[in-house]
Amino acid sequence: MSKEPFISIGQSVKRLDAVGKVTGETPYPADIDLEGQLWMKIRFSDRAHARVVSIDTRQAESLPGVVRIFTAKDVPHNEYGLVTKDQPVMCGPGSNSQVDHADRVRCYMDCVAVVVAETEAIAAQAAKLIAIEYDDLPPVFDMHQAMSPDVPQIREGNPQNVLCHYRIRKGDMTAGWEQAEIIVEGEYHTGYQEHAYLQPEAGLGFIDEQGRVSVLVAGQWVHEDQEQISHALGLPEDQVRVIYPAIGGAFGGREDMSVQIVLALAALELRCPVKVIWSREESILYHHKRHPITVRAKWGATRDGKIVAVEGTIIGDVGPYNYTSSKVLGNANLTVTGPYEIPNIHLDTYGVFTNNIPTGAFRGFGAPQAAFAAEGQMNKLAQALGMDVVELRERNVIHEGSILSVGTPLPKGVSMPEVLEKCASESFWHKNGQGWQRSSLEQPQNPALRRGIGLACGFKNIGYSFGFPEQSWATIELHGKAEIEEVVLRAAGAEVGQGSHTAFVQMAAEAVGVSFEKVRLIGHDTAFTKTSGSASASRLTFMAGNAIRGAADKALEQWKNEERPAIATYQYRPPKTTPYDPLTGRSEPNFAYGYVAQAVEVEVDIELGHVRLVRVISANDVGRAVNPKLVQGQIEGGVVQAQGYAILENLISVEGKIKNPYLSTYLIPTILDIPEEVKSVVLEYPDPIGPWGARGMAEMPFLPLAPAIAAAIHDATGVWIDAIPFTPDRVVAALRKQGVGVL
Repeated sequence: MSKEPFISIGQSVKRLDAVGKVTGETPYPADIDLEGQLWMKIRFSDRAHARVVSIDTRQAESLPGVVRIFTAKDVPHNEYGLVTKDQPVMCGPGSNSQVDHADRVRCYMDCVAVVVAETEAIAAQAAKLIAIEYDDLPPVFDMHQAMSPDVPQIREGNPQNVLCHYRIRKGDMTAGWEQAEIIVEGEYHTGYQEHAYLQPEAGLGFIDEQGRVSVLVAGQWVHEDQEQISHALGLPEDQVRVIYPAIGGAFGGREDMSVQIVLALAALELRCPVKVIWSREESILYHHKRHPITVRAKWGATRDGKIVAVEGTIIGDVGPYNYTSSKVLGNANLTVTGPYEIPNIHLDTYGVFTNNIPTGAFRGFGAPQAAFAAEGQMNKLAQALGMDVVELRERNVIHEGSILSVGTPLPKGVSMPEVLEKCASESFWHKNGQGWQRSSLEQPQNPALRRGIGLACGFKNIGYSFGFPEQSWATIELHGKAEIEEVVLRAAGAEVGQGSHTAFVQMAAEAVGVSFEKVRLIGHDTAFTKTSGSASASRLTFMAGNAIRGAADKALEQWKNEERPAIATYQYRPPKTTPYDPLTGRSEPNFAYGYVAQAVEVEVDIELGHVRLVRVISANDVGRAVNPKLVQGQIEGGVVQAQGYAILENLISVEGKIKNPYLSTYLIPTILDIPEEVKSVVLEYPDPIGPWGARGMAEMPFLPLAPAIAAAIHDATGVWIDAIPFTPDRVVAALRKQGVGVL
């Protein structure tokens, strides 16, 4: 009698790391110590823009307990960067670097020196004793002014301080505007956002038992960290090891380097363990943020609700280094017309250098800022047309075979119409013979409180875009005699709190046909794995799942041929993508997408300006829910993080310096702020090339919330607010300007 097959996909199995994290037994980088370790502190820049003339370390070195002070001259190849190596590891004279003017600091988060001492307190004291002489240079803090011809150039070879400029030229704009009977224009502003992960930057550098310089740290891609360390130190990659223990959140904030290279440098030079832990203040001051973006938009539609023309300009502040900004702005350029099929489009998108804090990857990767503008325009068009917001979207939404703004069809598996319809029907709308109708909303008895509802949609890439090389490796080992007794899975994808490792094991168990308990995962260590790529771009389930399935098929074939143990390695490569054409933007930008729609109810205090998010209905196509509880967790987490972005989180930067680097002054949502209800509506329309049909979804619940809240505020008060966050002072000012509320 044949055994029933084991089913893992679609089961809400308990997370692998649940018990250890709940009990506090799981170690994070700050929890790990090695015998004889020293301590590190970093001396950051005192200027937003200046040449470092000299660094006098004598007083610091004379402090008892100081072991070594490193400066730019100590770094063999003093450069790093995820997309382009355009940033010095340390800024100062004597640098061996291809970076232009590596002796300059270009923002307050630039590193000038690194102190290693016997204790953390001594290292901190010594860092303050380093005397640095600067030759001040004119700074640029306004991204709009930065583009003026007479403003100082922050980087060589970038006229008007433009890092990147993307164009989209689709259709015939003259004909489009002639067809347009209703035109809506708007200007939208989004601010910085701090990642606010629970675990600040920390790490431990040491020499392992095989003589490799090793860094134990939290990140998002062990093999990319390895490459950047090996490049900066001039070492072969196999002489550098990167290990991730537990990671206390990331959200894109750990894609770029923080302490990795300087820890490796110190461990290599001193041949002993070196540890560093950043304070929360250091974490907020010295890692990158979400891009502030301005979008100027002009949309035209016919009276029956067909969008026929879109023009727009997008400008993003990238700080003084690329990080991933060229990719983030590319993604904003793609998504700023929303998930709609529009025949005539004219866009210009710019990433602009300033002397502000660098900006980079953050959940959504440019799409939340773009969606804020696109969905704002859609909701204003619906008002101008006197049309229901769901009805207008249904008439324009992308579908199977739709042509994107870049002139090529979407990959198969487009489910945006179904997602929109489900969101509407599960929230405040119903459909009858007259089309979509909104339900009535009961208002509070307090006359100062007004309630409203809003809706918005979003779409975003899964995986790397625009020709960036995409791959994922996995190895499966099958151990046993007559039956498979143990499965060893080697997959390096980072577990940053989202549950990816649990999903990896579920997929391996399903692919091999064994119980979940029989699979053992080896990951997070470059010594034992090949690259899986980063925990970003909503890609890990999709990419690692396909690699795991390929490795399992090969291993099972070996097992069938009675090879014991059966060991197989597989590299998954998705369909190729292509970069923007520099003149027209034509491209095949992505191989898969995720689709989302959200409806919200808010309550606005028109006297105090306080916006309370009452409930959220989030409809998400996940292709196939590998672990439904983890999917629900991602939806709820994404909604609350987007709530912070939309309403609470106001990072204040004045002349390049962050003024509120504490969680007491930079406010994120707490349990007292979250909505009364987050209704997760999970749809499963299989992606044609996703593993078991799964498509990435972790970023999607973030995308439409801010514009949905903006629409709900307008519904409640009659006032459009086109800048986030919707802090009380901003809301009150907007209401008073329109004569709403009590003075």
